[in-house]
Amino acid sequence: MRGKQLIIATLSGFLVLGTGFTANAKAKKADNRSTVVNVAFKASNETDLTNYVYDTVDPNSINYHHYLTPKQFAQKFGEPNAYLSMFKEYLHKRHIRTAVYRGNLALKLRGTQNNMDRAFHANYHPRKGTPSRTTYRLPAKLAKQVVAVIGLYTGKPTSKRTAHSKTALTAALGHKPNTALLPDAFSKKYGPLKFANHYQLTSLYDNGLEGQGQRIGIISDSIVHNQDLKIYWAQNGIHDNPNRIHRIYTIDNRKAMQKESKIGGTIPKTEAALDVESASSVAPKADIDIYSGDSNNNLTSLPSVYYTSFMQAISNDLDHQISTSYSPAIESLGGWDDHSATLANYNHALNLMFEQAATEGITVFQASGDSGPYAMGGLKEQHSFSTSPYQVIVGGTTLPYTQKIHHKTITVTKERALGDIDHPSEPVFGGFYEILKGIFHGSGGGFSALNPTPRYQQGIPGVNTFRAITLLNYRPQTHLYTINPHPKILTGTHTGRNLPDVSGNADKQTGYATYFSSDMSTGSDSKGKPILKKYWLIGGGTSYTSPQMAAANAIMNSGRTTSIGFWNPQIYKFAQQTDTPFNPLNDANNNNNLFYTGQPGTLYNQATGLGTINFDKLYQDFNNQDARHHLPDK
Repeated sequence: MRGKQLIIATLSGFLVLGTGFTANAKAKKADNRSTVVNVAFKASNETDLTNYVYDTVDPNSINYHHYLTPKQFAQKFGEPNAYLSMFKEYLHKRHIRTAVYRGNLALKLRGTQNNMDRAFHANYHPRKGTPSRTTYRLPAKLAKQVVAVIGLYTGKPTSKRTAHSKTALTAALGHKPNTALLPDAFSKKYGPLKFANHYQLTSLYDNGLEGQGQRIGIISDSIVHNQDLKIYWAQNGIHDNPNRIHRIYTIDNRKAMQKESKIGGTIPKTEAALDVESASSVAPKADIDIYSGDSNNNLTSLPSVYYTSFMQAISNDLDHQISTSYSPAIESLGGWDDHSATLANYNHALNLMFEQAATEGITVFQASGDSGPYAMGGLKEQHSFSTSPYQVIVGGTTLPYTQKIHHKTITVTKERALGDIDHPSEPVFGGFYEILKGIFHGSGGGFSALNPTPRYQQGIPGVNTFRAITLLNYRPQTHLYTINPHPKILTGTHTGRNLPDVSGNADKQTGYATYFSSDMSTGSDSKGKPILKKYWLIGGGTSYTSPQMAAANAIMNSGRTTSIGFWNPQIYKFAQQTDTPFNPLNDANNNNNLFYTGQPGTLYNQATGLGTINFDKLYQDFNNQDARHHLPDK
């Protein structure tokens, strides 16, 4: 049971894989497998870089909306070409292929494991019961600017992963959408119009803004079938245009990814499908770029895959909004899956990468997860995703509803933080996974252990203070939870990057429809090819909310001459206005993410961040800010 708990997190939130591999001498002696490694570098001046990031969204700065191309970023903040050429020459002599990501913040390496070992003088340190560590040495002239070497050793090939996070799918059992509804009614009940109507995006549609001229990047670890998208779009009344879907394979090629999809199973494909369906339907005229990173042969670690896909998307500079609903286990005990990069160094590399995105005018959205603050089990706060202050971290809520479930009537009278102790997880696909009645569904939120409180959160009422309720008891012997019959109220202060930033509907009881093809065959056709199962389900989780937010950003950007860019300094300022575009969900009662609650009278809480968004008002606030800087708009 413990092994399964370590690799199950939240499908509408995150994919978290195992805890590492143990090195052995035989693997080291004759390891000619191909592998992918990333080398992340320092910026030329990190203080200047951070200041420039904030200047791009400060209407009082001369650099307001002066976004950089990757080439300009390289000249201003990246490593010099001479240094990178020296690094490449060193690796080329050791039979390692190198590519510089545009922006000069990192190198992507491909070669055999043996050649990587020699080039980095790798030394493996197996440790019983915990992941092995890899130490390395580089010549001093090369090592001085390195922040992290990511994915240097991923271990001997093992059986492929069989479990991802699963919260989004648990809502499906016995809850299928009514596909007999006409497209408009279906969309309002289960699809993009449900999101758009509830969060005041429809007025932008009425003004002709549908994401035209925009591209949305989706960071994924699986593939999406065009036929699934066509069926989903048709059911929601969206013009069928698969040509706007573009696939970029960041680790393996297309053929290998298709093979991996068959091995990896249904859940990662469902995650990819719901990400693309959510984004492409809310912004029906935007192009979608799917950056699919995974390895059929364990080419590299999950942290390396995540970094590779994001770095490729950011260096491509095609997408003004990027969303992801998975992440390596960055702040959870026992979940870290890279041997050569420490958590601190990896976090540093991520922050630099996301700062490059901000200087290019890219808004990055990250789902917050669906296990409240308890990503990997236990009552100590843990997060299985990036808490970078340069991402918009998107939490979850539940909409009002009344339902009778398991002979119990549940009533939610108004939108609240997602923290569901009434419906522990259930099996999916007719019992394909075991029942886990001690897993509860809540919006990820709390405090980062790696990142300090960013400047845009400082001084905001509710930031670095908290109110919480001890709803759950953790059972170490089963690694599951039970409901605490005598919960206590806790209040206090804390430090660190507070999360999430914003929230939207993510409850499986008030969720959205998804259509996908399963890899579980129902038999063969006349030519002997497997017939895949097809599914409609109603799912919930922040995996839906993050791509919806990215799509809403594309809608707003489609009516502007410059992209909105780095949200966070702007939205925390807007939240302090009298006519705020946010609805702060700050009630203390019946409003929690399994631990943190609302904080009455504040603008921020760790259950829902600044709250939900009125996109009509938010769009006007962005435009009014432009007007103060005398920028023309469409």
